[in-house]
Amino acid sequence: MKLRTISLAVAVSAACSTSVAAADSSDPIVIPIHNWSSQIVMSHVVGQIFESMGNNVEFVTTDSQAVYESVRLGDVTLELEVWEGAFGASFRAALEKGGLHDVGDHDAVTREDWWYPMWTKDACPGLPSWEALNDCADLFATAETGSKGRYLDGPVDWLKHGQERVAALGMNFQVVNAGSAAALWAEIGAAEADKRPVVVFNWTPNFAEAVWPGEFVEFPVWEDGCDTDPSVGPNPNELYDCGNPANGYLKKAAWDGMKDKWPSAYDVLTKISFTNPQIAEMAKFVDIDEMEPEEAAEAWLEENESVWQSWLN
Repeated sequence: MKLRTISLAVAVSAACSTSVAAADSSDPIVIPIHNWSSQIVMSHVVGQIFESMGNNVEFVTTDSQAVYESVRLGDVTLELEVWEGAFGASFRAALEKGGLHDVGDHDAVTREDWWYPMWTKDACPGLPSWEALNDCADLFATAETGSKGRYLDGPVDWLKHGQERVAALGMNFQVVNAGSAAALWAEIGAAEADKRPVVVFNWTPNFAEAVWPGEFVEFPVWEDGCDTDPSVGPNPNELYDCGNPANGYLKKAAWDGMKDKWPSAYDVLTKISFTNPQIAEMAKFVDIDEMEPEEAAEAWLEENESVWQSWLN
């Protein structure tokens, strides 16, 4: 591993040698770490690139909603994964206050919503319709939820508003929050053995779609204002009565002061853009191959040299 790190540093330094005209600040670029694998690995990928350019980098564990306020205030320098469905509202609120800005979209297209593995459709053939899912709610009932179906949502801090949607659409489901992304994968894996019907929060891109073929539940189509205006959507009295965006963005955000304090690193950040397969591969290194995030970042950089060198040159 030490030899890999040394060779990677030499490769990045060589790529940077013609592109970095002036030294950035010696203060650390602060990169937040959240609680899902692709974001953690991506943060280390970018951090290792910044370090090899001569920058100091500090990683801090940060709440995935509160991070936008931290970026706005300059306590955190940037955010590499702004998912429209999960974090769009917090991002927009911070933008309105000022202090951070949109650094552009990744090539990746995202979707985040209720999801089931294909064996669940065998038991509830009306899927992916949400009405059909609700008619099959008893298939998902557990001792914990009684007569209601169980929907395993993401961690609380992801603010997926599952309970609000259940109430707005009158669904016979109880929302249970997972403690981590790993708990979602464990739920699917446990259900696979006996093909037990299960519905959980999932998203793309990640490794799961290659391991467990499945589908997203189709709720009423997202419309702007569904989360802020009760008149938008089929229930005129409630918010969140629609699905999440089916073709969501994945953005980067930065503190307004970054471009002046770390101009070379900021220039690279504006060029960074990951695709769905690249992000899924990052997650796979950790969730399937059981690498440590730092090791996964090194492996990704070694296997995708032509990708990141184009950002430096």
